Amino acid sequence: MATLAMTSDAPTIPVGKSFWQSGHRPTLIAAFLYFDIAFMCWVMLGPLAPIISKDLGLDPAQKGFMVAVPTLAGAVIRLINGFMVDRIGPKVTGIINQVVVIGGLLAAWKFGVHSYEATLAVGVVLGFAGASFAVSLPLASRWYPPEHQGKAMGIAGMGNSGTVFAALFAALLAKAYGWTNVFGLALIPLVAVFAFYLVAAKDSPEQPEPKPMAAYAAVLKEADAWWFMLFYFVTFGGFVGLSGSLPTFFADTFKVTPVVAGYCTAAAVFMGSLLRPVGGALADRMGGIKTLTAVYIVAAILLTVIAFAATSGLALAIALFVAVMGTLGIGNGAVFQLVPQRFRKEIGVMTGLVGFGGGLGGFYLASSLGAIKKATGSASIGFLIFAALAVVALVGLTAVKAKWRTTWGAALQGARI
Repeated sequence: MATLAMTSDAPTIPVGKSFWQSGHRPTLIAAFLYFDIAFMCWVMLGPLAPIISKDLGLDPAQKGFMVAVPTLAGAVIRLINGFMVDRIGPKVTGIINQVVVIGGLLAAWKFGVHSYEATLAVGVVLGFAGASFAVSLPLASRWYPPEHQGKAMGIAGMGNSGTVFAALFAALLAKAYGWTNVFGLALIPLVAVFAFYLVAAKDSPEQPEPKPMAAYAAVLKEADAWWFMLFYFVTFGGFVGLSGSLPTFFADTFKVTPVVAGYCTAAAVFMGSLLRPVGGALADRMGGIKTLTAVYIVAAILLTVIAFAATSGLALAIALFVAVMGTLGIGNGAVFQLVPQRFRKEIGVMTGLVGFGGGLGGFYLASSLGAIKKATGSASIGFLIFAALAVVALVGLTAVKAKWRTTWGAALQGARI
């Protein structure tokens, strides 16, 4: 068993107390704010896609891939961040990532973005913002005992609400100032949050000692790690994939302006973000397995209905996407109620791995919707395929739940799975 790295002046973690009496509140707030503004930047190409594609003459497949690149880059960088969190701590890892994003957006704003290839390069930089997931969650999680993991991870994870800000304001600011200037305007909240993070965030006293690289490979030998990657592939992949794709879907399908498309997207994204901590709290109360079971059933049904009915009218489409994004948001919270129960000592690398799975899901959904739209003239088949993936996740969860409850789940005290 790894020993815990303790510091003489670090606060201890209260056990057996209420949620707000536990943990370290300034760090929880810093983790949330970092995650929130980083996610705002991560998905900003989605709301800007209708404007960028018109300016640069992109086809549907190029639009889909441009929106998907930050998701793929974020997925890969999350793996790296998972390793760094366990070796140098989440706070320093977060500092490095924020400096990269601030520098990259500063360069994009100062020198401009004049080609499709340049948008892909910006997408890679924005991937560092998306990788904040693998920093913020362990930064917050390590401060809280098992019975409060769902709430802590849910509040920190609610930072995905930053996608709402991107949907609401990116196209509006682009219309007023030009889309390349949106990168410069994003620097204002980025720098402000970075300053707060430097002062408020603290690493928990329960920091596992750095592990040799071989120890990380050992985690991949655990079947449970792969199951969690699949489960998050569907819940978070669906959330972030739709966050990036819906502005284009609304603009192309209903011929609304990019600003209106952003507002429609914001309604759906807001619901998914709002319900993420609800998912964590539900999982704390009734168990992550029961919560996820309901999520996959409802998500599969809604995605199937979307495939056949989402183009019937704007109001119906908004209602369906709000419902499915809320469902996926609950699922995101539920997955990360379970992960720290099973892999508490490896939470850094597991956050990276599971986040990688979620990022791949988002990349697949966003890129496939664009490619399928170009090939068939409709994105319906893409929604049906993702509904089928929700069913696959449901079958997998059903297969492992008995074993989980009788092995590692039975050993937990004060927490439900």
